[in-house]
Amino acid sequence: MKLTELYWHRITPLHLLLWPLSLLFSFFMALRKLVYWLDFFPSVRLPVPVVVIDSITSDDAGKTPLTLWLVDNLLASGLRPGIVVRGNLDNPGQPEAVSTASDPISAGDKAVLLINRLQQKCPVVWVGGDPATTASALLKANPECNIIISTHGLQYPRLERDFEITVVDFSDTSFGNGLLLPAGPLRASLKILQKVDAAVINGAHPDRHDMSRWTKTYTMKLSGQMIYKLTDPGNRHPASVLKDKKLLGVSRYGNMPWFFEQIQRTGLLAGMHAFNEEHRYVEDDFLKLENDVVLMPEEEALQCKDFKQVSVWALPAEIWISSNELQSLLLSRLKEKYPDVELTAVTDQSA
Repeated sequence: MKLTELYWHRITPLHLLLWPLSLLFSFFMALRKLVYWLDFFPSVRLPVPVVVIDSITSDDAGKTPLTLWLVDNLLASGLRPGIVVRGNLDNPGQPEAVSTASDPISAGDKAVLLINRLQQKCPVVWVGGDPATTASALLKANPECNIIISTHGLQYPRLERDFEITVVDFSDTSFGNGLLLPAGPLRASLKILQKVDAAVINGAHPDRHDMSRWTKTYTMKLSGQMIYKLTDPGNRHPASVLKDKKLLGVSRYGNMPWFFEQIQRTGLLAGMHAFNEEHRYVEDDFLKLENDVVLMPEEEALQCKDFKQVSVWALPAEIWISSNELQSLLLSRLKEKYPDVELTAVTDQSA
């Protein structure tokens, strides 16, 4: 069990002591937003539409697969997206382009995942600490991009946005004790769900929360049925192709609940091995473990693409959304604000 599961998913006397700091954190976030709204500090308005996709917790909550889904819809509508990613929190650095050769340690696992999945469709992914600065640098280097997707920005009012999507995962492993940082995993109050343009809920709607005043909500589900070998990423196979192999499932703790559930759904029999959240994979990690094949979540498997002595397969996370209303809402809003943007008809890609 990772440390955050022991800490953020319960309420103890320590959490009560930290609760005033959570209130201070909330006040600081509100004050920062206010000073930009009052123009005490200059905000950045880009010449193209900006869509922010972010979660309200410290976890990803599924925003990376949602970003992939959204990019596919925007491309189908005739747009040319550029993607801005936070990158590695330990080393955010200056804005830089991400390529398939980028090191996940410096660029971040999710940025490398995005560029590997989108290199044939939307090869413009940049990482950086500040989304406004990174988006500006991206546009300067790639003027053909006519829409920006930022996968962080909920707490960065300096970057003006045209549409904001908040991803919510109310499972015990992400929503936790329902408190704001540092007493809990929430980076924003649930009241923000009344103000954003759309909320996407990963999994079942929670019965314990009154959603009547929330913005329009949509349900998404993550699944993984097709896999591929790192040495042959162009060929996808049903997971059953590994049924006769001595299979080892490897994941960091954060991805383990979803990963283990997907392996069970495919009917595969596999040993499971978990590493801590900060672990960086080296080939020796697998040489000590008995297996014929290693199966990993895609974003982690990409760290292992240069391994020579072990057969590593990747399990991508695919997304299903309850309807095609979300992309229709987004595109109609963009058309209102940017009437000169050329959009083609959008087909239903939610099934």
